[in-house]
Amino acid sequence: MTELTISEVARQAGIRTSAIRYYESVGLLPLPQRVSGQRRYHAEILRRLAFIQAAQAVGFSVAEMRMLLHELDGDTPLSARWQSLAQRKLAEVDTLIHRAQSMRRMLEQGLHCSCPDLEQCIDCVLNIHYKGQHHTAVELPQAPGTLDAAR
Repeated sequence: MTELTISEVARQAGIRTSAIRYYESVGLLPLPQRVSGQRRYHAEILRRLAFIQAAQAVGFSVAEMRMLLHELDGDTPLSARWQSLAQRKLAEVDTLIHRAQSMRRMLEQGLHCSCPDLEQCIDCVLNIHYKGQHHTAVELPQAPGTLDAAR
């Protein structure tokens, strides 16, 4: 079986050698055998690295990847662990999407800003912000020197 050096693995995987050493240090990759002090890897390590890269692409943390990779001896099958993590990650993605949509709405409305001064601009931004949160009865702090028509 062909053995690869860390440089060869890094080149084929498209990552830095420091990333490989990091993955080893956090337990995502098994420690390689050494020949004359140099790391030697079997070609299967490239599949493990591809899996790590795919898991990173969907937002899994190192701890989550470690859970996927190291609990293979447990009673819970890998597919069930993946599904559990994916459900949690989807909830996180939905939260990020909602936040990004709110940010976009505020920025788009800001493109039409015609406020003559900072105080009015602050009021506009706060109104946009609270409107986006669907609050029904929010009392916004008034700018100094402005009258609150509701009082």
